[in-house]
Amino acid sequence: MSWIFLSSGLLLGWSLGANDAANVFGTAVGTRMIRFKTAATIASIFVILGAVISGAGAAHTYGKLGAINAIAGSFVAALSAALTVFWMTKLGLPVSTTQSIVGAIVGWDIFTGNLIDTKTLSRILATWIASPVLTAIFSFFFYIALKNYLNRVKIHILEMDLYTRIGLILIGAFGAYSLGANNIGNVMGVFISSNPFKAIDFGIFRLKDIQVLFLVGGISIAVGIYTYSYRVMKTVGNDIFKLSPLAALIVVLSESIVLFIFASQKLERLLISLGLPTIPLVPVSSSQAVVGGVVGVAFAKKGWKVINYRLLVRIVIGWIFTPVTSGILTFFLLFVMQNVFMQPVHFPDTYLVSREVIMKLDELGIKDPHLMAFEGRVFRVPVKMKRALKSETVLSDAEISKVIKYSKVDSILIDTTLLSTAIDTEMFSSCQLKALKKLHGRIFVYSWQLKDRLKELCGDWWYTGDPLHDRDLDEKFEILVRKFSIKKP
Repeated sequence: MSWIFLSSGLLLGWSLGANDAANVFGTAVGTRMIRFKTAATIASIFVILGAVISGAGAAHTYGKLGAINAIAGSFVAALSAALTVFWMTKLGLPVSTTQSIVGAIVGWDIFTGNLIDTKTLSRILATWIASPVLTAIFSFFFYIALKNYLNRVKIHILEMDLYTRIGLILIGAFGAYSLGANNIGNVMGVFISSNPFKAIDFGIFRLKDIQVLFLVGGISIAVGIYTYSYRVMKTVGNDIFKLSPLAALIVVLSESIVLFIFASQKLERLLISLGLPTIPLVPVSSSQAVVGGVVGVAFAKKGWKVINYRLLVRIVIGWIFTPVTSGILTFFLLFVMQNVFMQPVHFPDTYLVSREVIMKLDELGIKDPHLMAFEGRVFRVPVKMKRALKSETVLSDAEISKVIKYSKVDSILIDTTLLSTAIDTEMFSSCQLKALKKLHGRIFVYSWQLKDRLKELCGDWWYTGDPLHDRDLDEKFEILVRKFSIKKP
């Protein structure tokens, strides 16, 4: 049954391979520097490696936007996104799989009455602008630098042709790896909360449960590259602006760098260690990036007049139309799945404003005499709870968000026997594991109660203010809550 529901994710991966993944080699194939089969083979291998090895960096962002906790809901979201991308691909437009899945998640949030994380959504929306602009800037300056270098160094035309082909292959491989690392979140991000796979131990190396999920998604992307990507390659490589082989190399390099910096946890750690600002780890669109790269090169070569603005406008309209279409389609199909096929698309959470919650909020400085009237009240829909708090208290929106957060019932049963089977113990320190084992058999109504108790038992569970350390702690707590939560019917 899990594979049936997962099939929509595989279809989305196929659509991404057909539309987005091909952009890594689209300019190279469009200029006939590399044969399509060669490009497809290299792209397939490295997109899978990127998904499995480095896919976790950006994939969890969508969980913050909307944690789809029922596999039927994940199926609908991925199916809606895939159908939207497939339709756009039929039109020959390099649309964004990122935008399609974001639209689907927002559609799920609206249908189920969940609150949309506006902070996460705004970060994602910002990348829709930053990604093509940043790629255009890179390609503009890289092209100028390369031309200045070639004007000073004389290279035989045959040598230049060889160097260009090698460069396109190497940079394309890097781009495919970056694409897999960044965009696997588009394909399988909605299935993380309902992941049907378990970890696999091969002796020499071990794949975590999420890496197995990403491996399956990466394979589906590879199939899409082979079977249906040539048409979009032609659009990107030739129709927006006629690219020379060197220009194609610059576009691929610029796009690859942008995809990498939005997905690399190691780069983020390096920037933090140097005291520099970081770039959010968010799945970005390779289609948007490559279009930005082509525009940047075109401007560097001959200015704005040579760009095919009519086609560019069509592409931008597709970028706007994609998330809207995907969101509407998701809303409609969720209704059908729930009311016609009688499949749960969402397991509603329970929100209980207990005395413990009110005391915890008081510790955090959130005080309102009207809040006492909520003691014992139960909510199942976050939107309705927010509406009630806004009308019956004087709390700010930020304070209301915290009330909802701390009122969420998680029903956690600590079963340390899972530490050897379902949970990767290598990610925890010895002190953290000892603290967990001391809580074996304990039940916690709220996740924050578990956090507070673990902090009392081990200092390694304390937040320090260091962004990397605190984010790692957040991921550990999320894993514990997901693995130890008492299953809903």
